[in-house]
Amino acid sequence: MNKSTLYTISLISLCWLVALSGVAYAQQRPIFSQYMFNGLVLNPAYAGNQKQWVTSLVHRDQWVNVEGAPKTQSLITHTAFKNRPMGLGLLVSRDQIGIHDDYSIYGSYAYKIKLLVGTLSLGLQGGFNYTQSNFEKLRRTSPFDPVLTGTQTRFSPNFGTGAFYSNSTTYAGISVPYLLNNEVYNAADVLSEARERRYYFLTGGHVFTLNPSIKLKPSTLIRYQEGQPVNMDLNANAFFQDVINLGVSYRSGDSMIALLEIILNRSFSFGYTYDHTISRIGNYTDGTHEFMLSYRLGIGDSKCHSYF
Repeated sequence: MNKSTLYTISLISLCWLVALSGVAYAQQRPIFSQYMFNGLVLNPAYAGNQKQWVTSLVHRDQWVNVEGAPKTQSLITHTAFKNRPMGLGLLVSRDQIGIHDDYSIYGSYAYKIKLLVGTLSLGLQGGFNYTQSNFEKLRRTSPFDPVLTGTQTRFSPNFGTGAFYSNSTTYAGISVPYLLNNEVYNAADVLSEARERRYYFLTGGHVFTLNPSIKLKPSTLIRYQEGQPVNMDLNANAFFQDVINLGVSYRSGDSMIALLEIILNRSFSFGYTYDHTISRIGNYTDGTHEFMLSYRLGIGDSKCHSYF
């Protein structure tokens, strides 16, 4: 093992020690339903996993008919390198929630270690969020409130880490994408202890070949946010002729999800999910819609579509 490899592993190990040592207070990050095909939104170690250059555009309209509900647009791109054990990724996102517009840019680096069976990837990411809050949009009881007036902005740098293992049929990952507990509200004349909460993600899945035309992939995501109960997604996807992908998911205490992905040609695919809300907010919303358009370009002799 050369010095560069040892340095990379040591740096990522240090990040994990930081991740496991802190306590935080909170703000929620955007949630996606097609994360199983955009693993970079959960884990920086996923960068370059598919041995392709992959670019996805995602639009998520959450809790339709609820005023101020989240709307998210994201650009997710990452690539592998033919003769180098590394991957690079970029995640650019805009998240609108009520009077708040949150813009984020994060770059990712993953180092690949070949094992006897499969590949272990260790990843780092770094970037920032820029949040703009327009309090003039509020319907206030008092127009002279000195706190809830004007526009507030907040710049929040952050970094994270993760590990991802995969072979031809199985994958598993663990990650803490955002390690720093930044302040949620930073007005000079307001005393606030509200801070972002740290997320921990554990993912895994396996592809079963039922016959040459049909493959089945059960998978799961365990999500823990500090100060909150553990949350779990249970997923099942069926691939038909490697052209149609149909899936269902259960997000504990929140929603039932239906997924459709169509492989349009060698390079392009289209995905759609509908989240039927089963929590109390389901009485006021028609659910959540998420759309995805992906472009893939093979590197070397790699195929242009992957099951994860």
